[in-house]
Amino acid sequence: MTTVAGTAEPAEPAEPAEPAEARAVPAAARQSLASRVVARTGGGVLRVLLVLVALFWLMPTVGLLISSFRGPVDIADSGWWKVFTAPSQLTVTNYRELLGNDAVTSSLVNTALITVPATVLVVVIGALAGYAFAWMEFPGRDWLFLLVVGLLVVPVQIALIPVAKLFGEIGIFGDIIGVVLFHVGFGLPFAVFLLRNFFAEIPRELLEAARLDGAGELRLFARVIMPLGGPAIASLGIFQFLWVWNDMLVALIFSNTGSQPVTVALQQQVRQFGNNIDVLAPGAFVSMVVPLVVFFAFQRQFVSGVMAGAVK
Repeated sequence: MTTVAGTAEPAEPAEPAEPAEARAVPAAARQSLASRVVARTGGGVLRVLLVLVALFWLMPTVGLLISSFRGPVDIADSGWWKVFTAPSQLTVTNYRELLGNDAVTSSLVNTALITVPATVLVVVIGALAGYAFAWMEFPGRDWLFLLVVGLLVVPVQIALIPVAKLFGEIGIFGDIIGVVLFHVGFGLPFAVFLLRNFFAEIPRELLEAARLDGAGELRLFARVIMPLGGPAIASLGIFQFLWVWNDMLVALIFSNTGSQPVTVALQQQVRQFGNNIDVLAPGAFVSMVVPLVVFFAFQRQFVSGVMAGAVK
C-alpha cells in the first residue's frame, strides 16, 4: 500500500500491557517449596519453636536452681521436678551450709580476685597495643603483629609445665598473681588481634582532625578511640571474664589451697565428700549465675560489638 508523501504511516496498534496480577503468577509459581514454607512459618510458628528451644536450653539451669533449694534426702530420692507436686521440699538450709563452708566462700573471693584483674589488664593492655598496631608507625610493626597473631594457635597445655617451672623459680607459683599472669598472657593475643582490627576501621579523618586540634596520642586514645571502640572493648571484656571465671585447668595447676577459685573448690568437694550435695548444688549455681548476670548486664554492648564487627 502506497502512502502520500509528507504523511506518516499509521503505527500498528500496541499490544495491551500485561496485568500485574498476570506477571505475579509466574513469579509465585517459580518459588521453591522451601521458600514458601519459610515464608509461612516466619511468624508465630517460628517464635513458638524458638521459645521451646530456649526453655529446653534453660532446663539444666532451672534444675540446678531447684536442686539447690532441696535437701540431700529429697535429691537422692527423686528428681528436681518432684518439687512441683511437693513444694514443701524447698528450703534455704543448703545456702546456710554454703555460707558456713569456709572452703567455698573463700574460693568465691579468690575467683573474684583472679577474674577482675585478669579481665581489666587484658582489656587495658590489649586496647593500648591494638591502637599502637593500628595507627602508630614504628619499625617492625607488621612483623610484630604477625607474631602476636601466631600466638593465637599456641595451645594452653603446651605452656603449662614451662610456665609452672618459671613461676616456681621466681616464687609466685601457687599464688593468685601467678594465675592472673597466666590468664593475662594467654588472653592478650586475642585481645590485640580483635581490637587492632576494630580500631583500624575507624576513619582516619577523625584522628587527623583531633591531631590538628592539638591532641596527643594519649588524649587521642582516651577521647576518640575508647568511645568509638566501646562495643568491641565490652565484647572482649565479657569473653575474658567468662573464660577466666569458668576456668579450672589453669587454676588447678597454678593455685594452692589458699588461692584456689570456686571451680577447683567444688571439684575438691566432690573428691573428698561425694555425698555433700547440699553444698555442691548451691555452690555450682552461684558459680554459674555470676557469669550470667555479667553477660545480661552488658548484653547491649556485646550485641553492638558483634554487629559492628559484622558490618566492618
